[in-house]
Amino acid sequence: MIATTIRACFPVAAQVVADKAEEINKLNVFPVPDGDTGTNMSLTLQTVVAEVEALPTDATTADIAHAITHGSLMGARGNSGVITSQILRGVAEGLAMSKNDPATSADIAAALRNGVKVAFKAVRKPVEGTILTVLRDVSARADQLEKQKVSVEELLDAIVVEAYESVARTPELLPVLKENGVVDSGAYGLATLIEGFVNAYEGKVGEVSDFKTTVSTDEAKASVVNVVDIEINDDWTGSEFKYCTEFLFHAESSDFDEEANLRYLASMGDCELLVGANPDYKIHVHTNRPDRVLRHMLHRGQIFNVFVHNMDLEAQERTESIRADKESEAGAQAAPRKDLAFVAVAAGPGQAEILTSLGVDVVVSGGQTMNPSTADILKAIEQCNANQVIVLPDNGNIRMAAEAAVAACDSCRAAVVPTKTVLQAFTAMFVVDATGTLEDNVEAMTEAIADVRGGEVTTAVRDSQAADGTPIHAGDVMGIEDDAITVVGSDVQEVTIEVINRMQDAEEGDTLTILAGADLDDEAFETLVAAIEEAQPDLEVDAHRGEQPLYPVVFSIE
Repeated sequence: MIATTIRACFPVAAQVVADKAEEINKLNVFPVPDGDTGTNMSLTLQTVVAEVEALPTDATTADIAHAITHGSLMGARGNSGVITSQILRGVAEGLAMSKNDPATSADIAAALRNGVKVAFKAVRKPVEGTILTVLRDVSARADQLEKQKVSVEELLDAIVVEAYESVARTPELLPVLKENGVVDSGAYGLATLIEGFVNAYEGKVGEVSDFKTTVSTDEAKASVVNVVDIEINDDWTGSEFKYCTEFLFHAESSDFDEEANLRYLASMGDCELLVGANPDYKIHVHTNRPDRVLRHMLHRGQIFNVFVHNMDLEAQERTESIRADKESEAGAQAAPRKDLAFVAVAAGPGQAEILTSLGVDVVVSGGQTMNPSTADILKAIEQCNANQVIVLPDNGNIRMAAEAAVAACDSCRAAVVPTKTVLQAFTAMFVVDATGTLEDNVEAMTEAIADVRGGEVTTAVRDSQAADGTPIHAGDVMGIEDDAITVVGSDVQEVTIEVINRMQDAEEGDTLTILAGADLDDEAFETLVAAIEEAQPDLEVDAHRGEQPLYPVVFSIE
């Protein structure tokens, strides 16, 4: 049961951290401007996921603990990644020692205590207000609750709250954080990981970015958000040491002196870490002479997976990124609030450009094979800075996410016009009345798209059959009319014209709007348009480049 839980929940939690990696990166100001904490933690976790997923289905908790220990050590990146690896090692080994299955509250508290023990041992000079502080606070809270004999669910919910409350306290413990108006990045990353795991365990997982949390957790997270006000730090004087140096090391002697080599690393810089067990170690140090560090270790064994980062350059990139974000935010705040705005989904840059020219305020990237999440659409609604927002999902698979985003929106009035294609969105935007009400525009736009018939041409990726039973083989070119496969062939132009002819025979239209996909070059597109005009001389053809992937041709007839 413990093994099954870890295998099910850890990949979800790792993905949550990956989704927030950039947000975590921008918080980093300590101990040097080595601003990739989120990326390093995410890469470390993804290596663990790969190693655990490679285990057989009947792997024991001990097997999984070993995979976590080895995977996190081998994949650890940066100071934050190495410390995260030791936290994971300690907690995993603690769970493996449990005599209960499933784990009890006492087992979880014991595992966290072991995580504290292992992680603090790995860091020679622990600093308050960092990831280690949050780990210790979470462990202490678990110990307190375990004595009260609370349930596993109650304990897990409480440690998530404690994690975020501890993160919010980090600026009070570390002056450099308070000076820069941020919480500790590694601490925030750990809280995110814990919350992701607990939510997955408790079945609160919809889309990764749409976790539902308890009221207490939301309040704790709000206290963090109030602190996370990232500022531009142009007067950073830099660390004494410039290069973040890390690598894997394989000792050639069974009597490799860990303490002596740690002292050497300390003499060459700071933030030194040497973790693992003979013969395999992960080494990390901030230094001005990575060449000397590498040469020293080469005399004592083999080195591999070497990474050397210039932290001064990373600091400059971080500052420019934050400045750009601030300018963008300032511009949005300065702009007057619109009365009516539009959000639409596009599957290619050409589609996005047309939507923007028609008055769409925010275009969300997505489509048939890359559906945007509810959170993506909700964010787009909020970016509009409007009193009323109409969302055009432009795909049947996206409609429910759009409706969920509208239901969750509390910053403005919002509604969905159920467009199934981007071409329906084009038509809908033509009937917009900028002075009309939300309801009137939704009604008019919905009525306008009712007469828009759509067609698509793409390539089959597996064997199937058409609407009339015609067999389809992988690689065949398919013509699709309003979600039904009606034409199967081997040539994009021939299939496209046959689908258009069928649609015109069924109901004659006046205008055909056609978009070229990314895989259809200009010459082939021009040839296709000419062939359509010859086959249907009474049909007005409006041709554009949509640059949508996988679908060389998308069109509509009105």
